[in-house]
Amino acid sequence: MNTDKKRVVVVGGGFAGINFIKQLSKNKAFEIILVDLNNYNFFPPLLYQVATGFLEPSSISYPFRKFLRNRPNVRFRMAALQQVVPAENKVILTNGELHYDILVMATGAATNYFGMENVKQHAIPMKTLSDALAMRNLMLNRLEEATRTTDPELKRKLLTMVVAGGGPTGVEVSGMFAEMRQSIIRKDYPELGKGFSDIILVDGGDAVLGPMSVESQRYSKASLEKLGVKVMLNTRVKDFDGDTVTVNEDTAIKTKNLIWAAGVSAIVFEGFPAEWYGPGKRMLVDAYNKVQGSENIYALGDTCLQMSDPAFPKGHPQVAQVAIQQGKRLAQNLSKPAAEWKAFEYFDKGSMAIIGRNKAVADIPKPKFHFNGFTAWAVWLFIHVMSLLTVKNKLRTFGNWVIAYFSKDQSFRMIIQPQKKEKE
Repeated sequence: MNTDKKRVVVVGGGFAGINFIKQLSKNKAFEIILVDLNNYNFFPPLLYQVATGFLEPSSISYPFRKFLRNRPNVRFRMAALQQVVPAENKVILTNGELHYDILVMATGAATNYFGMENVKQHAIPMKTLSDALAMRNLMLNRLEEATRTTDPELKRKLLTMVVAGGGPTGVEVSGMFAEMRQSIIRKDYPELGKGFSDIILVDGGDAVLGPMSVESQRYSKASLEKLGVKVMLNTRVKDFDGDTVTVNEDTAIKTKNLIWAAGVSAIVFEGFPAEWYGPGKRMLVDAYNKVQGSENIYALGDTCLQMSDPAFPKGHPQVAQVAIQQGKRLAQNLSKPAAEWKAFEYFDKGSMAIIGRNKAVADIPKPKFHFNGFTAWAVWLFIHVMSLLTVKNKLRTFGNWVIAYFSKDQSFRMIIQPQKKEKE
């Protein structure tokens, strides 16, 4: 690559990183290197559908190198970031070093277990594509085990699902399990009879979908309960030892399955001073997403905390649209003289969550408007299909959903996991 160009190293190929690169790669004055632990981009809002066997992984993922084929000023490095050395303008990776003129941190967020080591060890996370595939294998294996056991207590533990977190992910996965219980599991596993155990959604707040409107909260809770989900509000997980979830002070729920959708936090990297970080381990940035205290380091999306936006003085929500818009704005700014840069202001397009077949909620902020039911469900499907990275992803996902809608089923419930080769 041309070393006369200004080198931009982007760490993280999620919503923020990809949209930044799509915009900046149009400017041939920049040499861009994308660094990511995985060799693919994936669409987090649909992870739960991979985890429950309604979508195949390739429907929501796409290889970085194929995506970058027609962008000659962009290269990819598969690696994990170990350390940043701001004084030397370099990053240290698991497989070497890279020097930069501009560093863009777009590393997203990681699962937050709030310091509960037992929960971290035994709960089922849903943050990455690997997590989703692991959850699918685990759930299917436990269903198989439940068909074989003659111990009623063990059977109930294997079949009881506890979902921690009443945000969109928790609501969506609870609704998906409830519909699977009605339309799939009883058909595929006749040995279980009608005694399939509970699906329990727990949340520490006084409503599901806390940031959304009261109408959305009420509709979602009522819809989940109609599907047979037990919703426990003002309830916090305190411990999980692999057999029992302890909530509040001493209430015990016997289960082997705790799906963790209760929170995220940003990732701290060695080399950045502690004063560069704020609440939630998010990097403090100015109105142009430059990390406060740095000269040439920027942070985007979930990994940053920007309090300069008049409409969001406490920082933006950690959602996809913030990351997408920040990535595009930073790329636009870097392509202009500094005097022409525009401060970032988030345009809130609204919030949505799907509950089940023909059931969803949507809040539009301007003008303030709420709608639910089939219309919100159809809009949710359209927006999520159109948000996928490529036409191939869009068509594959839409086709899978059409089949699932009319059949009330899908055929991706295979237990596929690598086998360890025995040493001779």
